[in-house]
Amino acid sequence: MDRIASIIYLENHGTGNSATERTDGDDKMRVFLTGATGFIGSAIIQDLRRAGHTVLGLARSDQGAAALAEAGSEVHRGDLEDLESLRRGAAEADGVIHTGFIHDFSRFQEVCEVDRRAIEALGDALVGSDRPLVITSGTGMGTAVPGQPSTEDHFDPNHPNPRAGSEIAAEAVAARGVRVSVVRLPQVHDRHKQGLVSFSIAVAREKGISAYIGDGLNRWPAIHVLDAAPVYRLALEKGTPRARYHAVAEEGVPAREIAESIGRGLKIPVVSLAPEEAAGHFGWLGLFAGMDMPASSALTQQRLGWHPTQKTGLIDDLDQASAFEV
Repeated sequence: MDRIASIIYLENHGTGNSATERTDGDDKMRVFLTGATGFIGSAIIQDLRRAGHTVLGLARSDQGAAALAEAGSEVHRGDLEDLESLRRGAAEADGVIHTGFIHDFSRFQEVCEVDRRAIEALGDALVGSDRPLVITSGTGMGTAVPGQPSTEDHFDPNHPNPRAGSEIAAEAVAARGVRVSVVRLPQVHDRHKQGLVSFSIAVAREKGISAYIGDGLNRWPAIHVLDAAPVYRLALEKGTPRARYHAVAEEGVPAREIAESIGRGLKIPVVSLAPEEAAGHFGWLGLFAGMDMPASSALTQQRLGWHPTQKTGLIDDLDQASAFEV
């Protein structure tokens, strides 16, 4: 498959031996985008198109295909578990951005394994070429000194979070000669979605209380979705192979402030729970509820020339969240 994918690419695009030619930001690319119909993917499509690139978006349904066409994207049918469809999409593109993920946290280990296989399949089609691959991980993967924000240059392959498998897969693909980099995401938000915080709202609505763990000073980093999208494009255009980038605008928002905003929105009490109560109250979300996960994007801003521009932070959007509207 590696040789076939490379032949297809060379026939359509030439040798592409110069990394500079393909990543200086002037050349326009045809970008294969997984997760193209999703929250972040939809913003990435518009950012790529504004920069002059064209998008080949992955769609698993007729509804998704129609949405992509309306957004100005070409359509490639398939899904994250159809590995041949991923290889074909990557073989037809000048670069790949992988944001697709099955957000079923009740089987988190399983869907992380799906993501690992998807990354390997995308890499299959890029071996022997100069074309970049940008994959997605989480800021929690950055090894941090306790109490200090994690940074881009750290990664613990033995991290207990199954999502570490995505970055391990990226390392394996890089070892095969693929120009892969990683974008780590925190809580990505606008008025309608707020990452894991959206699940916290659902739990609070069900339980009738908005809870945090202990003193609630543990922090979650965040970024507006319109600030996250350019990080992917810049990583694609001029990212360094094997680099990790943090799409982070706010290094850490205290969990208590998040819980208080949810309490205001739902008009319910805000309470502190002991750590041993987290799993019983939050379910699978209890794994994350008490974690202190601040993350810095200082190196990303320096290396990509990127800076957050949106004026609304996580609490701003949460206070105005559509989830609280009747």
